[in-house]
Amino acid sequence: MIKIKKGIDIHLVGEAKKEVKNYEPQFFALKPHDFIGVVPKMHVAEGDDVKVGTVLFHDKNNESVFFTSPASGKVKAIVRGEKRVILQVIVESDGTFETIDFGKADPSKLSRNEIVEKLVQSGTWTMLRQRPYSTIAKTQDEPKCIAVSMFDTAPLAPDNNFIVKDQMAAIKAGVEALAKLTKGMVYLNVNSSETQQALASLNFSAKNVTITEFQGPHPTGNVSTQLNVLSPINKGETVWYTYAQNLIAIGNLFLNGVYDSSRVVAFTGSEVKEPMYYRTRIGADMSGLYANIATENVRIISGNVLTGKKINGENFLGYYDSQVTVIPEGDHYQLFGWLAPNFKKFTSTNTMGASLCKKSKKVLDTNLNGGVRPFVMTGNFEKVFPFDIYPMQLIKACIIKDIDQMEELGIYEIDAEDFALCEVIDPSKTAIQQIVRESLEMLRKEMN
Repeated sequence: MIKIKKGIDIHLVGEAKKEVKNYEPQFFALKPHDFIGVVPKMHVAEGDDVKVGTVLFHDKNNESVFFTSPASGKVKAIVRGEKRVILQVIVESDGTFETIDFGKADPSKLSRNEIVEKLVQSGTWTMLRQRPYSTIAKTQDEPKCIAVSMFDTAPLAPDNNFIVKDQMAAIKAGVEALAKLTKGMVYLNVNSSETQQALASLNFSAKNVTITEFQGPHPTGNVSTQLNVLSPINKGETVWYTYAQNLIAIGNLFLNGVYDSSRVVAFTGSEVKEPMYYRTRIGADMSGLYANIATENVRIISGNVLTGKKINGENFLGYYDSQVTVIPEGDHYQLFGWLAPNFKKFTSTNTMGASLCKKSKKVLDTNLNGGVRPFVMTGNFEKVFPFDIYPMQLIKACIIKDIDQMEELGIYEIDAEDFALCEVIDPSKTAIQQIVRESLEMLRKEMN
């Protein structure tokens, strides 16, 4: 077992009850901006008939990466923004979910090229991403290793131990496939000894698979945190990664021969009347669940409160998300709030009354509780940042776009999500995740 000591668990009201209901909306959408660096080239037009697995578009920069339909029906709309940039490809479901047959296969008996071809043609390849940059993995590359985070420690995150317990056959097939894609290790990382034992009992035929149990606060569930311990990334190295439900989808492709677009999504948050799990599909229109929201002035987030995206009005689930969070909108002010005891607010220090009840579940809104201030050295980031990296110095290097300094300070090991807690506790209210993401994008374009 590996124990991570640095970090913070943020306890919020609105955890999903472990009960799964089916949710099949009329519309589903793929959003190209969910994929870093992708420029879509359309394969369909409005009104075209599609099945589950029909190619909707491919990436102009990487023509071997296909994006396929999560539902069967008709292409309802191709929504464009400024300069005709494609924002959404919306499919109107016919309710049958008729699928293209890509053929069943035993991944342990296939070659690497055969596995890559099946993943690419079905659109399942997009579930594999790489570090650095968090872009979709390149089919022509061979990674140093592949990491699969089987758990999530973000606030109100879905319990993957609950989701995967009946999916062991798919997990085995998925792992056997991943093991053929690298000469390095495939790391299956869990936070439950029960799940660890269940995975160990699968007796993988591949010898380059290792199962590791992690314990610790958020961000222990982030793949960067796990890789920092298991296989740190140096300049020039590439590591691939994915998460539990994507691994199940990869396995089901080989077990059943179909593109598995299903997702178990946790509908969570303090403003949800009955938080619970819903079985739906990638890109689902979540507006059908909004009757389950208790109040009107809310922020609806695809993902968790630390790294998710606001979808009020857009309503479609993000491609890589398995959680929707609903919290109060922070458009109000508290007079002399800094003088109040603030027992119900979140704090990482001992300066407020809330420090006496840090583990109690709280109702938090989107209010920043202050304005943007000078970016100052506090020493707080090191308390929640579990990497062998100097976070403050790296952020400053990102601000001034000093590439040499960024490389020396470990920019290739991290992603923007790894700085979410630093952003939460930052007294300067700096948009740290945005700064890191922009720097990674700059590096990606420079290196390419």
